[in-house]
Amino acid sequence: MNIYGLIGYPLTHSFSKKYFSEKFEKENLHTCVYQNFEIDSIARFKDIIATNPQLNGLNVTIPYKEKVIDYLDELDPEAEQIGAVNTIKFTENVGLLKTKGFNTDIFGFEESINPLLQPEHTKALILGTGGASKAIEFVLKKKKIDFLHVSRNNANGTSVVSYNELSPDVLNEYTIIINTTPLGMYPDIHSCPELPYQYVGQKHLLYDLVYNPDLTKFMSMGLEQGAQVKNGLEMLHLQAEKAWEIWNR
Repeated sequence: MNIYGLIGYPLTHSFSKKYFSEKFEKENLHTCVYQNFEIDSIARFKDIIATNPQLNGLNVTIPYKEKVIDYLDELDPEAEQIGAVNTIKFTENVGLLKTKGFNTDIFGFEESINPLLQPEHTKALILGTGGASKAIEFVLKKKKIDFLHVSRNNANGTSVVSYNELSPDVLNEYTIIINTTPLGMYPDIHSCPELPYQYVGQKHLLYDLVYNPDLTKFMSMGLEQGAQVKNGLEMLHLQAEKAWEIWNR
């Protein structure tokens, strides 16, 4: 049996288990199984490895994309540069499982946003400063798109502003807005980042990493102002397939 899975907390509404279970069934991969490993502390990561010797790969979600790094044997250069891991590959070496961390959010986000970018999309606001935001930042740097992080307070660094600093001039200049926070995710569907949505317009692109519900309040508020919107479902599909490629190459 080849075991794959997901670590995070909580995992009540996990995309990955459903996606990979359906994939294994559709592609007749009867020796593969995908499990959720809901752990309330990253210290329990060692227990998962010890009790599951048939592990081939893991996905990593909130809140462990950064914390898991200290428990890995090796990092892919991109994951090391970003400082966040969402995919772990297991290989056996002298009877021991060895772990290597990757970040497939990079691939998923870049492939997903590319078709939406227009000439006026030269600056972006990244809502949130957590692990997911690091992959977004990496892609924007690669594409030479300037960015600012937006947080509830701006104590995290010089490239971070608070929501109450988002003036009409800032919104006019930063025409890509990417939500990397869990705000608006089911079941908390009535919440959204506290943007001054009245300053959003037709030239804006609002990209939400949240995928459940399909239309988040963040996206709905953007649509009301004429903005282009997209949720994170395609990004999830792309990064999941990239993870499968990594596990099996």
